[in-house]
This record gives sequence, C-alpha cells and structure tokens, in this order.
Amino acid sequence: MKNHIKIDFVSDVSCPWCIIGLKSLETAIVTLGSEVTTDIHFQPFELNPRMAAEGQDINEHLAEKYGATPEQSASNREAIRARGAAEGFVFGMDKRSRIYNTFDAHRLLHWAEIEGKQLELKHALFTAYFTDGDNPSDHETLIRIAESVGLDKIAARAILNSELYADDVRALEKLYLSRGINSVPAVIINDKHLISGGQTSDVFERALKQIVAMA
Repeated sequence: MKNHIKIDFVSDVSCPWCIIGLKSLETAIVTLGSEVTTDIHFQPFELNPRMAAEGQDINEHLAEKYGATPEQSASNREAIRARGAAEGFVFGMDKRSRIYNTFDAHRLLHWAEIEGKQLELKHALFTAYFTDGDNPSDHETLIRIAESVGLDKIAARAILNSELYADDVRALEKLYLSRGINSVPAVIINDKHLISGGQTSDVFERALKQIVAMA
C-alpha cells in the first residue's frame, strides 16, 4: 500500500526561494514515484504585508529591508537565477523591477483550493511574477491568470472586488506565525515535520523517505 503524505507548503508568491523549493519538492515526489502519494496545500505567508498598492523598487526594498548593497543584490539574483535554471524555472530578472503586495493573490489561492485548482494557480502566479514581471497585486492581472488555469473570471472578479476570504487568509497567516514560521518556504509534512528553505530535490527526497519509514 502506498504511503500518503500531507504537505502544507507555506509560502509567498513574491518569494523566489519558494518557487525553487516547490520545483525541488515536485522533483522529489516524482522520483519517489509509487512509494508515496501526496496532498499539497499552499498556505499563505506575506513577506511584505504592509507593502503599498503601487509596490516598491526592488533594489530600494532590498537595501531598506536587508541592508543589501547593489553588488550583493546582483550576486543574490544571479544565484537565484542559476538555481532556478537548474530546477527548470526561468527567472526573467530583466523584467522584474518591483516588489508588490500579495494579499489578494493569497485570497484567490484560498478560493482556488476550494475549486481544485490551487496548484495550477500557484505555478501560474509564480511564472507571472518571476518570469514575466507581472504585478501580482493588480486585479486585472490576477483575473487573467485565474482564467488561464480554468477558474471562472467572473467569480474571480467578484472575489477581488469584495472582502471574500480575507478573514480566512489572515487567520491562516496568524496560525503559521504563531507556530514559529517566520521565513519561507516552510514545508510541513503530516502536521509535524518541518523542512525550511528552498532545499534541493535530494534533500526533500531523503526527508520524505525518512518520514515514510517512521510512519
């Protein structure tokens, strides 16, 4: 009988290491093949919950938040680009110049889980922001992305024009903060095992095998 693994993937769509971690995790799951079945739930985390609607220049933001010099930022971007390429993800570094608020994207992701399209929407949001340089706080952009993965655009617009799922997202954010999740990605396996950071597929594969062996 296959071993079933529940995965809560706590992340933000503006976090580059989150898409790297997700791609690595998916590779590990494919490698494990018939050994396991998995159920991934994407949980909300905002890196910049107080970010203004218009966003902020990315270099200015990194300097303010982390004290990063332009040289350090460039080096970090290259490391991210290279790691992404190794995992089969394209970072369009020349297209992404601003950091944006992601709360509404998380509201759509919450709805997408109900509709059975959360994984597809998560990947589409990552691609829109990191590859294409789109604004994940812009409602028209979010509606277009939602429609592209098979979600109803009229329903998506109605959600974004209301406060629907806002309380749910805030409650989940508070829950994971209360559990000590202060950085992402945070991958929680079967509600008790934590794997932090954008690990390689080998790390995820070994961890999942160990968890299955302990079950």
